[in-house]
Amino acid sequence: MQASFSSFLDALPHVKGRLVKDAPLARLSWFRTGGAADLLFEPADEADLIAFLKTVPIKTPITVIGVGSNLLVRDGGVRGIVIRLGRGFADINIRGNVVKAGAAAMDVHVAKAAAKAEMSGLEFLVGVPGTIGGAIRMNAGAYGDEIKDVLKHVHAVDRYGHLHEFLPADCGFSYRHSKLDDDLIILGASFNVVAGDEEIILVKMNEISNSRADSQPLGTRTGGSTFKNPDGKYAWELIDQAGCRGMRIGGAQVSEKHCNFLINHGDATAEDIERLGDDVRAKVLAHSGVELEWEIKRIGDFGDGDAK
Repeated sequence: MQASFSSFLDALPHVKGRLVKDAPLARLSWFRTGGAADLLFEPADEADLIAFLKTVPIKTPITVIGVGSNLLVRDGGVRGIVIRLGRGFADINIRGNVVKAGAAAMDVHVAKAAAKAEMSGLEFLVGVPGTIGGAIRMNAGAYGDEIKDVLKHVHAVDRYGHLHEFLPADCGFSYRHSKLDDDLIILGASFNVVAGDEEIILVKMNEISNSRADSQPLGTRTGGSTFKNPDGKYAWELIDQAGCRGMRIGGAQVSEKHCNFLINHGDATAEDIERLGDDVRAKVLAHSGVELEWEIKRIGDFGDGDAK
């Protein structure tokens, strides 16, 4: 660790939010696994975040996380600073045909707020676990719709504390990916919606929710879809055809219900989960010649006993 960051840890700046050294991250991931962050910062609001960023030594690694719905924290933890946006970044406002949501607003809450205002276009978000920040970062989508289809603009801050606005064309969206700089922290976004009938909107949202409940292992310690769908194919079918349904390493298992989901049965390490995912990838490649790409974001260092 660089001496400048060590000095920074010894004399942390005053913030309105929460600063925690050696902060356990497992509780912040839906998998409930992983090590600690050197420093966890949960800013109170945008001004608090900007002021903090201006004090951070320039070479210090910064990692931003949301609610951890599509995240695997490795057992060795995360070096540098982990920033987690909370309630101060979760506002949802609707004016005319525009929905504005903070990066920490849950996708499902944004969908429901739009429905209540009789605005259509964001129904698919009820099928996307996680927050708006993560949804933008990965161009999240469900049931035929994606963030890029409804985005008006993105509000972000860089690691120097400078604010930026981006239009959809600036984001370089592709399937489950954006080209937004890794150093940018998404603060929120605005979305285009159209007037609709609340009853019709809610029917569509219920259909999406029921479909998820019927097909996905909700209520388990999982990280959502593990792998991206290859062009013209479904990851779950390739995994099933390769004989991986139910495959297990330690406390980690390929879901019997939907085999593009990995499950922590309670005692899995991050190493168990990642090794299982890599074994699945190897079996699919050998069986079909298709190399699956991870959709789950994996961060941090391997533990002392982890295979590299």
